[in-house]
Amino acid sequence: MIIFVTVLATIFIAEMGDKTQLLLVAMAGKYKISHILTGTWLATAVLNLLAVGVGAALGSYLDMRLIKLAAAFAFFGFAYSTIRGDEGEEEEKEVKHRFGPVVGIFLSFFIGELGDKTQLSAITLAAAYTDQSFSNACYVFMGCTLGLILADFIGLIVGVFLKSKMPAGILNKLSFAIFAFFGAASLREALGLIFGDGSRQSMALWVIGTAAFVAVCGLAVYRRGRIRHRKSNPDKG
Repeated sequence: MIIFVTVLATIFIAEMGDKTQLLLVAMAGKYKISHILTGTWLATAVLNLLAVGVGAALGSYLDMRLIKLAAAFAFFGFAYSTIRGDEGEEEEKEVKHRFGPVVGIFLSFFIGELGDKTQLSAITLAAAYTDQSFSNACYVFMGCTLGLILADFIGLIVGVFLKSKMPAGILNKLSFAIFAFFGAASLREALGLIFGDGSRQSMALWVIGTAAFVAVCGLAVYRRGRIRHRKSNPDKG
């Protein structure tokens, strides 16, 4: 039980203020609570199974450059879908995904947390406490899972509160800003791992990639404005 409490407290503190907790604030403005809980809890269970079971072994095979790139594209994709769907007649609809909202939330949360400090903490705790004991491994898994869920639940509550108190348009813009920020941050980390942190190549490609994303979002906003204008002025075409 001491192991369980120690692991729970460590993971809870590590997750507070982390990007996945802030992502849940953003998700609360675009998705149903049931979909968010299902997607994030499934991702949490899988992540901690990896961390406690084979996480340490996988760490030597996973290419963090690819993981960070995948995270960047995932976050940029969420940001783009948020800004594109920010229309008055769609304020109460959640963002649609080709494979369903639960899968989209699962993938975003899973990729965002994979290799993050919280999962690395879980791997370290597993290595320290398991000692080839199945019961200790179970305690570590339960502590990691519950600690992560409790911390992220706070982010979800904040998101739901903001959704009830703020106009949907403002919350959508906040969601876009959060997703875009972490997309840009993940892209910079990935390029830093590939070309060297602070190198000219990584900085140049980061600026180009971020500018391209901003341009695509700007085009989406422009097209949305044109559509709104046509709907409000049908006689003018």
